[in-house]
Amino acid sequence: MKKILISDKLAEDGVNFLNAQEGIQIHIQTGLDEDELCELIAEYDALLIRSDTQVTRRVLQCATKLKVVGRAGIGVDNVDLAAATEQGVIVMNTPDANATTTAELAIAHIFSLSRNLPAANLSVRQGKWERAKLMGAEIAHKTLSILGFGTIGRIVAQRGHGLGMRVIAYDPYVAPDVFAKHGAEMVDLDTLLKQADYLTLHCPLLEKTKNIIGHQQLAMMKKSARLINCARGGLVDEAALYDALKEGRIAGAALDVYENEPPADSPLLSLDNIVFTPHLGASTKEAQIAVSVEIARQVVKYLQTGEAVNALNLPRLSAEELNEAQPFMNLANILGKVLVGLIDRPIEKLDVAVFGKAAQVKIRPISAEAMVGLFKGQLSTPVNRVNVENIAKRQGVALVESQTEYAEGYQSLIKITGHCADKEVSLSGTLLGHQHPRLVGINHFEIEVVPEGALLITRHDDKPGVIAAISSILGAANINITRMQVSIADQNQLAMMVISVSDPLNEQVLKAVCEVPAVHAARQIVL
Repeated sequence: MKKILISDKLAEDGVNFLNAQEGIQIHIQTGLDEDELCELIAEYDALLIRSDTQVTRRVLQCATKLKVVGRAGIGVDNVDLAAATEQGVIVMNTPDANATTTAELAIAHIFSLSRNLPAANLSVRQGKWERAKLMGAEIAHKTLSILGFGTIGRIVAQRGHGLGMRVIAYDPYVAPDVFAKHGAEMVDLDTLLKQADYLTLHCPLLEKTKNIIGHQQLAMMKKSARLINCARGGLVDEAALYDALKEGRIAGAALDVYENEPPADSPLLSLDNIVFTPHLGASTKEAQIAVSVEIARQVVKYLQTGEAVNALNLPRLSAEELNEAQPFMNLANILGKVLVGLIDRPIEKLDVAVFGKAAQVKIRPISAEAMVGLFKGQLSTPVNRVNVENIAKRQGVALVESQTEYAEGYQSLIKITGHCADKEVSLSGTLLGHQHPRLVGINHFEIEVVPEGALLITRHDDKPGVIAAISSILGAANINITRMQVSIADQNQLAMMVISVSDPLNEQVLKAVCEVPAVHAARQIVL
């Protein structure tokens, strides 16, 4: 008999599902503090939670029988993932269970903006009849621009088609055939903004997406355009949005999420051409039922079959397995991080080839770590070796693996190649002393690089003065060069240079490097 503790309120449907399973016994006790949870947890095989229960290291150390923690929802900030991994406890969530609900709220905001529904409701309640003032706009035949094409963005695209809209989308981490499959035209970010009648955001909040819609982006949009954000606060620069709405540079906006929640004292509250909701993206009965039933199904499946659906961590490897595979996995992870920094469009296929001693261990953990490096930090969900294969499939990335016992010139070598629609980039790496990673090839350029810290990678004409020009720009910005490697020129008299710098370059400094006449391309990668 497997015993499950439910320590947060779950929808009745999820509880009923668990009660109907043979070999499963459940106990519900909510509102537990850490001490109380520590006293109870030792006798349970599984723990089902939402956001209130704090699954700390101490709790996990007391959970001597615990095999799995199931989070009904997406966020796992209340779970110590590192401690769970050390204890061999799987942690899983339900990333897609409330996707439909969030997508439908975005569509609802499109209607609210188009037909002035909140203002019309208030007008009638105040005894007014302002039909001319509340003139609306049709949705059919308008362009729906979707920023972020994950599960929610794809559902919005489907709904947009049903409304007779033209659907375009931008997501640099989704392969082109995924856009085609879901009926969206893949465009770049500038085109997405310029052509939008309705711009709806469905991307994660990351360092690179913080304020992704700011003064510059709003200036590209039509005066008749409307902006909807049901994704994350911080994607929109609220000060820039206030200026654009107040000055009539866009027609309207609808927000469900905010930089600060609730948005007390926000100047946006003083405007009439914006609609607000209090973070209702997942707040439907159906969504609450869906996450509860889904996590119940996932936990039961794991307890009965060992299949870990939407797992966010890994059970412990044996010391021997970890010692054997970890150096190669670490190298593959670094190569994946460098690769995503060198490719500015969606990857459709990833080739992972291992040679020499690297071919003597199982390739899948190495390939998985390469994909973790590729996706980690690009998506809202945690990425690790458990869930990365499903993430790759969702993003439309095919994996091809190969092993060769011979590695010319090296004891071990890992080569990964990212294929885009019209471009491919290959990286090769090796280990010094079986522990120290080195990048030894970028495409056809041989170059030995210590892959750590901030790296500036340039492709430039092989002629005097280029290195001096770049060094001068860095020096003027008070950025110190800690290492520099330059390749031999190829048949086109182009060379590759990798500079390790003391501090990351800001946009202005990187732009100045790109504007050096002999520089064909310059990228910064921070490891």
